[in-house]
Amino acid sequence: MSKKALITGITGQDGSYLTELLLGKGYEVHGLVRRTSTVHRERLDALFLDPETRPKQLVLHYGDLADPTGLVRLFHKVDPDEIYHLGGQSHIGISFESPEYSFDINASGTLHLLECLRDSNHHAKFYHASSSEIFGRPETSPQNEKTSFRPVSPYACAKAAAHFMTTCYRESYGLFACNGILYNHESPRRGENFVTRKIARGVAAIAKGRQKIIKLGNLDVKKDWGYAPEYVEAMWRMLQGGKPDDYVIATGEAHSVRDFVAAAFAHVGLDWQKHIETDSHQFRPNEVGLMIGDASKARKELDWQPRTRFEALVKLMVDAELKALE
Repeated sequence: MSKKALITGITGQDGSYLTELLLGKGYEVHGLVRRTSTVHRERLDALFLDPETRPKQLVLHYGDLADPTGLVRLFHKVDPDEIYHLGGQSHIGISFESPEYSFDINASGTLHLLECLRDSNHHAKFYHASSSEIFGRPETSPQNEKTSFRPVSPYACAKAAAHFMTTCYRESYGLFACNGILYNHESPRRGENFVTRKIARGVAAIAKGRQKIIKLGNLDVKKDWGYAPEYVEAMWRMLQGGKPDDYVIATGEAHSVRDFVAAAFAHVGLDWQKHIETDSHQFRPNEVGLMIGDASKARKELDWQPRTRFEALVKLMVDAELKALE
């Protein structure tokens, strides 16, 4: 009998890649989606258009992380073997504008799922999408699983609370619950309001003569950027072991936004300094420090390591946007 997985945030970047991974491994995949007046699920279109997967192995359920009663019903209905909690308000900048909503969905939403797991489905394995943002302005670099939390945004504060809650339920109730402390991971499916996708789209449009300028915020911010499909494989590996734990998933390299811009423009043979304008409105009220992840534990215990390096990631994102314009 195939395993059943429940994914929150299934329509997002990570959710779509994880769905493809699990379907490829023979899972029956159930996804939680919010009911809205418009339907935007283009990341899952290829799967829904495949008659071999849509009717049999992939099922979407309407629900909301803010509705604990609905989540309880969903747990009883699906009875999953594995739960991948990827859903939430994922944009850091927006969390400064909507801090209460960000905390309610990211922190309280995680608690609702943990309560469902404790009360109705004790045997299921639980993955929580934590974030490198919990380290904020770390005192040491690179960061690992023992680095102290110093969040500097409402998003990071909510993620830190959810992280601690997941650990608490694991230790208090014996749940198989893992925190994946993932550093920035990008792909052509990244949301359009994230800086890497914004740069890739802008560079492609400029290369095709459809745009002249890209407006960006702080170019000096450095990130540890990896490739999303490889990171969702790490999520799956966390739930296949015999012991639940927390893991940093990262490349161990840091590059600035300026580095990303320069590499993207170089790929299309253009001088980036002729096409970038700094927009002070895009600066965050509070910025993180040097974020570099030490994934030694994941390499040792999960046999996981990144394969796509920075330059290759930039090129594949730009190429995807060029192809889309064609």
